[in-house]
Amino acid sequence: MVWLRKMALVLHLLRGMLTCAVLFPWLGVRSREWHIRRWSRRMLRICGIELEIVGELPAHGGPQGALVVSNHISWLDIYVIHSWRPVRFVAKSEIRSWPVVGWLCEKTGTLFIERARKRDAHRVLHDITDVMLQGDLVGVFPEGTTTDGSDVLPFHANLMQAPISGGLPVLPLGLSYVDAATGKPTLAPAYIDDLSLLACLNAVLRAPRIKARLAIGPALHASTASRRELAESAREVVVHLCQGAHEQAAVLAARANEAGAEEAGEMQALADAARR
Repeated sequence: MVWLRKMALVLHLLRGMLTCAVLFPWLGVRSREWHIRRWSRRMLRICGIELEIVGELPAHGGPQGALVVSNHISWLDIYVIHSWRPVRFVAKSEIRSWPVVGWLCEKTGTLFIERARKRDAHRVLHDITDVMLQGDLVGVFPEGTTTDGSDVLPFHANLMQAPISGGLPVLPLGLSYVDAATGKPTLAPAYIDDLSLLACLNAVLRAPRIKARLAIGPALHASTASRRELAESAREVVVHLCQGAHEQAAVLAARANEAGAEEAGEMQALADAARR
């Protein structure tokens, strides 16, 4: 019954708060990540959502992190990604004041940005670069809003400056939600228009069992100086991942990386010539 699952969700939120308050101050990074992953997977199970992960985290040299970019459909997206690997998300500062959820976000490493202040964007860019250089994955939803999942909106390019400045990779993810029995897309998790969080939660809990599909794409190397080109390449890869076209996504990523490497080589050659 729906009300029993809502009670289970409340108890699960309280358990998460207790873990953050009592255990997190004494735990190392890996232990905290283990708890976040386990808590998120339990959250999905309570909501009646199966998780299907396609692909693996691409290997890259050294302890450096990456900027994780994904399409955005639901408030559930964060827990789906956390169930794969804990990520430090960038979120609007208003979320910090949300009861319970805002506190949990802060304790699990969310980076908050005041979107109304242009100067704050510069601060967040520096913070993102710093934590990625320390080895963290930082997650953003470059569409800037949620959709019903039928299309991927153009990506905003502002935060793409962080991986370019740090010489760090961009990792595209493709998210989709389908009916677990039929495999057809479902709109139940879509947090769109004027729908309230409670109404969206009710839709999820009343829907037939849902499967959340998370496709991990090949890394894009931020070797180009253009954040707009990087944003466009990332969006194209995400579109193919959402459609299940993983081979095409890999081809697009390879082309973007080759073009970026060529451009970087040309710029280096010009710089070398200027010094002679």
